[in-house]
Amino acid sequence: MHVEPTRLGGVLLFVPTPHRDDRGLFTRTFDARLAAEHGLDPNSFIQDSQSRSRQGTVRGLHGRSGRGEAKLVRCARGAILDVLVDARPGSQTFGEHLTVRLDDESFHTLYVPPGFLHGFQALTEQTDVCYRIDREHDPAEDLAVRYDDPDLKIDWPLPVSAISARDRSAGTWADLRERLPR
Repeated sequence: MHVEPTRLGGVLLFVPTPHRDDRGLFTRTFDARLAAEHGLDPNSFIQDSQSRSRQGTVRGLHGRSGRGEAKLVRCARGAILDVLVDARPGSQTFGEHLTVRLDDESFHTLYVPPGFLHGFQALTEQTDVCYRIDREHDPAEDLAVRYDDPDLKIDWPLPVSAISARDRSAGTWADLRERLPR
């Protein structure tokens, strides 16, 4: 396993080395030592969650106010287009987005630091996404921006087949930008 930095500061991609043979495969999906070498406290991740989505579903774009929320995201079944939007005021890449394909073949894990909006689209019939999160959920800190915000110009690869009412009614990037501390 190795770690690749991305063009959005602080975002890391953990790249495992699956061992394949006639039985199937084995791979490490998390390495505390490697995380620590890249400045992450592996003990800070206190909650594991999983979602299951059907093809075309979009979840997000979600974030947290206050201290934000760090998470490790991986796709345990199927494939997703994972999307991050830099919502850190003062960041050189503020307002830019990054897309990464996560799937059950490469087993890449994406580290999302605090201050980012996160969302994904399920690319396969059934998709399971696992999250390792560093804070308990507090609904009072939830942030959301519409997946189809015209200022962000995110190119979702499939027609959107399902989205929650909450995500459909989320605010705009311009509205969130105005509310963020400067």
